[in-house]
Amino acid sequence: MILDSKIPEGALAEKWDKHKFNVKLVNPANKRKYDVIVVGTGLAGASAAASLAELGYNVHAFCYQDSPRRAHSIAAQGGINAAKNYQNDGDSVFRLFYDTIKGGDYRAREANVYRLAQVSVDIIDQCVAQGVPFAREYGGLLANRSFGGAQVSRTFYARGQTGQQLLLGAYSALNRQIAYGKVKMYPRTEMLDLVMVDGKARGIITRNMVTGAIEKHAAHAVILATGGYGNVFFLSTNAMGCNATAAWRAHKKGAFFANPCFTQIHPTCIPVSGDYQSKLTLMSESLRNDGRVWVPKTKEMAEKLRRNEIRVSDIKEEDRDYFLERKYPAFGNLVPRDVASRNAKLACDEGRGVGTTGLAVFLDFADAIKRDTQAKVAAKYGNLFDMYAKITGENPYETPMRIYPAVHYTMGGLWVDYNLQTTIPGLYATGECNFSDHGANRLGASALMQGLADGYFVIPYTIGDYLAQMPAARVETSHPAFTEAENNVKSMISRLLSINGTKTVDEYHKELGLLMWDYCGMARNAEGLKYAKGKIRELREDFWKNVKVMGVNEEFNQTLEKAGRVADFLELGELMVDDALNRNESCGGHFREEYQTPENEALRDDANYAYVAAWEYTGPNQPANLHKEELKFENVKLTQRSYK
Repeated sequence: MILDSKIPEGALAEKWDKHKFNVKLVNPANKRKYDVIVVGTGLAGASAAASLAELGYNVHAFCYQDSPRRAHSIAAQGGINAAKNYQNDGDSVFRLFYDTIKGGDYRAREANVYRLAQVSVDIIDQCVAQGVPFAREYGGLLANRSFGGAQVSRTFYARGQTGQQLLLGAYSALNRQIAYGKVKMYPRTEMLDLVMVDGKARGIITRNMVTGAIEKHAAHAVILATGGYGNVFFLSTNAMGCNATAAWRAHKKGAFFANPCFTQIHPTCIPVSGDYQSKLTLMSESLRNDGRVWVPKTKEMAEKLRRNEIRVSDIKEEDRDYFLERKYPAFGNLVPRDVASRNAKLACDEGRGVGTTGLAVFLDFADAIKRDTQAKVAAKYGNLFDMYAKITGENPYETPMRIYPAVHYTMGGLWVDYNLQTTIPGLYATGECNFSDHGANRLGASALMQGLADGYFVIPYTIGDYLAQMPAARVETSHPAFTEAENNVKSMISRLLSINGTKTVDEYHKELGLLMWDYCGMARNAEGLKYAKGKIRELREDFWKNVKVMGVNEEFNQTLEKAGRVADFLELGELMVDDALNRNESCGGHFREEYQTPENEALRDDANYAYVAAWEYTGPNQPANLHKEELKFENVKLTQRSYK
């Protein structure tokens, strides 16, 4: 298959406007004849479902939570980018585009990223109209703050609860359409397979998570908005329910999976405190606006601190290494996440880490409190400070926070073209579920931007181009393709329940997660990746012989839910390793130790790897086929990324 990205012709700034004019339209009277399935109701899913229903389509929306309000988008803290230039500090659509392309280490499509920057300005207006309570300046104008990877202030925020407030805005729009009868909501329902009819996506098979009922749903098109796959690492900042099942099952039906090894490690998370933990807690990147990152200058001093022989306050200013400010004077503590994370790891690898484990660095607000007063710092970050205090039992106003990198966001995902359509006709992927906008590294405050851009402003146009070219006749769920997919789902469930082994699902998940973190995490090398590939295969074989899944299908059964998701992670994990082995370079969140500059920065190989790696599923335990989408850069110059 030749990958056709369907990027429009013409100047970069004109592509999207021309494309919107050239796409085919469904007239208003005909929209009510078409059914669209939306899986996932976070920012991308809720905004897409609400927008499509507002246009007149019949929407069936699915989420595994008891309410769309519980989607993981609610956990986003720091903000959402938009090129409004309210601060008059030199921002523009092109600068946001450039920062995003550069931040992604030149591994994203120019056309998609420019469109994202273009529609960002409309997102803010949309959300304000919905009543999202963005922070405001004294005079009433919307406030902005800085985020990593940019030298302008373009991030709109609602204290440390931006994701929650944006989701409530999208949820209100969704509820309006539910009340009108244009959206039928299916909570507590998990997608377990995609149904193909005549080579097109025409429905899904789901499991009712309360009763266990396996159900069939038909439509003219399917949109996946199911988030990322960070929980393949077991410990991540994702909610425990976040999973890759919908996207992975679609991949096994023919949707190519792109750049799976591009995983973002967030530098400011509360460090691991024990093997009893099931997830990690994010501390917003916005804290790096005022918090200063440092470690003791010497290994000896760090050891004394870890042994409680000295206190933090005993370490004099001249004995502190503000390593981000020292190495990157132009950006300081606001370097992008991949750069900050690697440098924190490097400091800890040198033995200068803090905390009982030595796997932490300080994020210190003493200077900000002295300069601005505690009250002003609390006004900016109070809820984040309260959260940190409740989790750690320490007062961050009095002692520095301890932070360490953790798995946060996945830049890889289902391959999509400019219309957000996968390699399966009629199947679309939006938000973190697709690969399209962030390249090898996501800049902070751009996930919320992408999710809402895709849902409010992109998919409502592009899906119409597809639907306008197909008959409005519905496919019945009695079609043999639905029966076959239903039987496959039931067969897998029966197989999981019948194994009756001796190891729990969580044991397998933890083993997989540790393998992924150790060998395909913040740093990778060929030897470690090859070792991990073999161990993952062994683990997967053992899983299907020895996992113990309690209960039956016809009930609320969380163990069964987890088992299906971990089975998919065990396959996805191997593809991530294959992708990392294939990419003999370092770029963004993919850091191969063999490919780095003398200053320990990522060393790209643009001559050989300036492409999207799109993997095709070929069968159980068979090597995936690699397809390459060459990336063309006509508006930016490929340079070694520097934040110094």
